[in-house]
Amino acid sequence: MSTFLSGVAVLLSTLALGCSGYVAYEVFTLRETLNATNTVSSSIPTQVPSSTATTSPQATVSPSPASATTSAISPGQFVQPAFGKKAEVELLSAKRIKDPETGNRDVVNVQMRIRRLATDGVVGSDIISVASTTARNPDTSVTYKGVALNRSTGSVSLFPVRPQASADAYIWLRVPDGINKLDIFVPDTAAFKNVPISF
Repeated sequence: MSTFLSGVAVLLSTLALGCSGYVAYEVFTLRETLNATNTVSSSIPTQVPSSTATTSPQATVSPSPASATTSAISPGQFVQPAFGKKAEVELLSAKRIKDPETGNRDVVNVQMRIRRLATDGVVGSDIISVASTTARNPDTSVTYKGVALNRSTGSVSLFPVRPQASADAYIWLRVPDGINKLDIFVPDTAAFKNVPISF
């Protein structure tokens, strides 16, 4: 009789162990499902603001091109050959800034990109002296020069630049406030006419 009861006890304990293992597996599966659901639900709010954030700058940005069309330089708008056809100079921007020493807004920061076009024939003396860049008022023909040598890139030599590669340069020009357009003369480069000044 005791053998029978002990056999039943072993059988019941085995069943209990199997049931507890099954319950533990179900709890684990349920927990994984809940975690996956929480991850998806938490990622949805992140996506919603991003689409909102994409639409709100469009509303903010759309008026700015309209106001900037008369003063900003468009890519490729001002490109001139340099040293014949060995290179080209593109004006990237002509922006009025405040002189950090005087606080006056009588400085125009002209940024340019110098691109070497020629694959051969470029010599060491093919140097664009960015610091010697000048500007002229197209209405009065008054000429404006650089602020100082340390307010420009200096010189850019074409020789070390690989063909189709470019080098960026800049110069600060002393231009009285109230002037909105300039003729800009970069050495050994064709003239840039009626360049708008952005603010």
